[in-house]
Amino acid sequence: MEFGLLQVWQGGWVGAILRGAAITIAVGLFSMIFGSIIGVACGLIKWAKVAPLNWAVDGYTTIVRGVPELLIIYLLFFSSVEVVTKVAAAFGYQGLAAGGYAFVIAVITIAIISGAYSTEVVRGALASVPRGHIEAGRALGMSKGRIFRRIILPQMLRIAGPGMNNVWQITIKDTALVSVVGLQELMRVAYIGAGSTRSPFLFFLIAALTYLLITLVSQYGFDRLEKRVKTQVSGGNHGS
Repeated sequence: MEFGLLQVWQGGWVGAILRGAAITIAVGLFSMIFGSIIGVACGLIKWAKVAPLNWAVDGYTTIVRGVPELLIIYLLFFSSVEVVTKVAAAFGYQGLAAGGYAFVIAVITIAIISGAYSTEVVRGALASVPRGHIEAGRALGMSKGRIFRRIILPQMLRIAGPGMNNVWQITIKDTALVSVVGLQELMRVAYIGAGSTRSPFLFFLIAALTYLLITLVSQYGFDRLEKRVKTQVSGGNHGS
């Protein structure tokens, strides 16, 4: 009998898929948070042209965006897993190294990739702030910190919103690549289920629909957040 949705439910695969989706979301969220921190810091450096740090940031974004994401995962994971396993075993934490390191390296790797793209989004948003607004703040005697908080930062957040939304969508899809390190995220669970039941189309279709649901819900959240930021920026501008 052909394997179908009823067998997916009865075989306990629904719970496995939900757990995999939760891990996918967790990796995506942590990676996006750390990637955004990297992006803001590096974007400010590139915008302010802080030498020689801006050269290092240029090298970072060029390399990460020019090398396949899967290759970056291989380089970071397989170059470090043996050392981490040996250190963990020396302290009696073999299980922790086996179970937790894949998640940690997944977050680090995806955050590095996300940070490279976030850097360009932030830099572009900062460069889009009209110079006349900054000059007007200086003419009013505002300090550099006040100009940044009241003029540059609000506009940067508004302009960077759509770009950061795109980075998030890319980040969620990039989490599928970390299945190669053995992390039981959504793609890995779908792969295991496809092999165990010999129903690859069904499991990969379920995975595709789950990814689509995650992106649609997050798209709605970003749209709401973007509208709120625009409202606050408009209110702040009227207030000042």
